[in-house]
Amino acid sequence: MEQDRQIATLAGGCFWCLEAVFDDMKGVLSVESGYMGGANPNPTYDQVCSGRTGHAEVVHISFDPTRVSFRELLEVFFVIHDPTTLNRQGNDSGTQYRSAIFHHSPEQKAIAESVIAEMERANVWGSKIVTEVTAATTLWMAEDYHQEYFTNNPNQPYCQFVVAPKVQKFRKQFLDKLKSR
Repeated sequence: MEQDRQIATLAGGCFWCLEAVFDDMKGVLSVESGYMGGANPNPTYDQVCSGRTGHAEVVHISFDPTRVSFRELLEVFFVIHDPTTLNRQGNDSGTQYRSAIFHHSPEQKAIAESVIAEMERANVWGSKIVTEVTAATTLWMAEDYHQEYFTNNPNQPYCQFVVAPKVQKFRKQFLDKLKSR
């Protein structure tokens, strides 16, 4: 990997929510929505939503490690989704909505396991964290209409009632991590 760019791949429910939050984060260079962790090559959204492919909805984050660390990305990740619900985020249910960290290096794996262990010891969530930590596999890009979904569809009801509150929570809780506008 280049010194000035690293990759993180995270799954925490609907990728629209994660993409919208990480797009606002200082040090994040780009965020792409896609699918990872399943068996079928080049799955479609409909196939993934069926729950039969084994893929999770993920965001593939390119970031500048001199401006934001992998640990900081995980700190935000664990605030904007519920890592204690197996295969579910709110009303979104199925394995495609699982909580997962797809690591790209042994260092990322160690950091992910350390952050989860720290949160467990501190009983941050009051329930066991079920986030899986697994090696990254092939990223299959989601269809074009999923990319920058919140930016392009802010008035869509799901965006107003599910995505916007997560973005607002991030902006309120992590003011120091916001990109300059």
